[in-house]
Amino acid sequence: MTDLHATVLGEGQPMIILHGFLGMGDNWKTLGNKFAEAGYEVHLIDQRNHGRSPHTNEMSYPVMAKDIKEYCEKNHLENIILLGHSMGGKVAMFAAVDFGSLIEKLVVVDISPKYYSPHHQEILDALTALEEKAFTSRGEAEDFLADYIEDEGTRLFLLKNLYRKNGKILSLRLNLEVLKEKVNEVGEALPAGKQFDKPVLFIKGGRSNYITSEDKPLIELHFPNAQIKEISGAGHWVHAEKMNEFYKEIVNFISN
Repeated sequence: MTDLHATVLGEGQPMIILHGFLGMGDNWKTLGNKFAEAGYEVHLIDQRNHGRSPHTNEMSYPVMAKDIKEYCEKNHLENIILLGHSMGGKVAMFAAVDFGSLIEKLVVVDISPKYYSPHHQEILDALTALEEKAFTSRGEAEDFLADYIEDEGTRLFLLKNLYRKNGKILSLRLNLEVLKEKVNEVGEALPAGKQFDKPVLFIKGGRSNYITSEDKPLIELHFPNAQIKEISGAGHWVHAEKMNEFYKEIVNFISN
């Protein structure tokens, strides 16, 4: 059993939030506080090989979905609202089809059940180079990463993984070796024939191509009680780019 690290906010119906690839629960702290204020007990999870959760050699969607089941059992959580973004959305889908009795409603953010070809290599190369440099200043680390990654939002998202190892050298909380080795797992599709028939909300960023109109039949095949909402002007990081619109859509869905 992998003892996942989590930050728990508020009290009420349990709501589990799962971050994307190379992220951590802390990415969701602002929204987590908003959901807590709205009367939910919010669990911001660090998934295995991310954040403060254990580093292991195993990394697949069935394994990560089982982590969520075990976390719920250990903490006596039931009737949960499960929300996941990107890789976290895939984990949430796998958890819903395999352990659906734990879940009341599912929210999937900017990812569909289909297969995605690997597309994180450039970022993983940049993080590998960053780790090898052993910087002591965050500014230096940010300048270094700018040579590899043009988008400032992506850089800031990745730099959240930095912490001071032995009080001085900056290192990454990620299990980079395993994430590089298992990167192909991140694109895996939900297996055919798996279904979850409770209410599901898919949220798509209007400027993102992660969910396309062609994905609708596949989404409905796995999730017959699904609705798809688009938030215009948002890219893949919908929750960060259009936080207020995103928050309203979620609260409207989970409270009705």
